[in-house]
Amino acid sequence: MGGRGRLGGARFELSELGLFPLGIVLLPGQRIPLHIFEQRYRELIGECLAEQREFGLILADDAGLRSVGTKAKVAEVLERFEDGRLDIVVEGGERFRLLELTEGRSFHTARVDPFEEEAESPSDDGTKRAMRLFHELKNLVGSDVDEPEADTLLSFALAARVDFGPEAKQELLEISSERRRLALVIRLLDRALTGIRLERERREIASRNGNVSRG
Repeated sequence: MGGRGRLGGARFELSELGLFPLGIVLLPGQRIPLHIFEQRYRELIGECLAEQREFGLILADDAGLRSVGTKAKVAEVLERFEDGRLDIVVEGGERFRLLELTEGRSFHTARVDPFEEEAESPSDDGTKRAMRLFHELKNLVGSDVDEPEADTLLSFALAARVDFGPEAKQELLEISSERRRLALVIRLLDRALTGIRLERERREIASRNGNVSRG
């Protein structure tokens, strides 16, 4: 355990991580906007800005807090409101594994460990297939989303550009191998393409005869 300090009248462990539970998943390298309005999270973000520290963004839903989250840094402050609210952009960093929740602050805190990544690179065929499916989906929906950069983990970069939903993104977050993550991204992209094509076929049939059977 690290040493103890004092901030805002409360004692805290220097090894603790402030948590921001949300119904979304932040992937490593991904940037997302956040509107900070609750007092406890204004306090958390204020400390992170003042001390250039990270906080942990972790998925919270009906099942509670998930066991793996992403460290986040404030990349940009878009607007500060007179009542203390903030519009910010955060960027995902390293993943962490939740060990135990701790107490003593107005916001959630926890002891965490780094999430260990396996040294298992994807195959060239897998990389090419993932990019081909991404381009097919991009062209199908007419999106102008930018291309992933060459030095990023492709699985996270692609998943950050497609709305797979929090459950699928959390599953990706908890996979420790880039090869296995990319295999999941390929399945998700394939499923998304199939779903869009089927829906368009149904609409086309419905436009011709005014009725369509959904099985």
